[in-house]
Amino acid sequence: MQYLIILFVITPILELYLLIKIGSIIGAFNTIMIVLITGVMGAMLARSQGLAILNKINSNLHEGIVPAEPLVDGLFVLVGGLLLITPGMITDIIGFAFVMPYTRGLVKSYFKNKLSSMARDRNAIDIRYFRQ
Repeated sequence: MQYLIILFVITPILELYLLIKIGSIIGAFNTIMIVLITGVMGAMLARSQGLAILNKINSNLHEGIVPAEPLVDGLFVLVGGLLLITPGMITDIIGFAFVMPYTRGLVKSYFKNKLSSMARDRNAIDIRYFRQ
């Protein structure tokens, strides 16, 4: 529940505050242009990365390999693309981290380690609670 509050309440408030602050320093027009440019650049980058990942998935499937890693990459690119088309600076930074190949690898490593430690400590979500 606390994550949903952060996601849907705190993040937009922080985004709005940051946009107002940046707008007061560099001007409203420049701030709007930055938001538009990062949105367009992010969409283009997400598209190119997504196509590259689809090609990798296709080649893995033709070779008889389960494309687990490219599917995870595709999920990160999808989420990153959604964050990039959302207006705001914080979502743009996170979105670019999810879409760019090098930083995506770092983020994937972090999540992989986090999930491993949750499984090791048995803090993973138990799906049986949702079936009631």
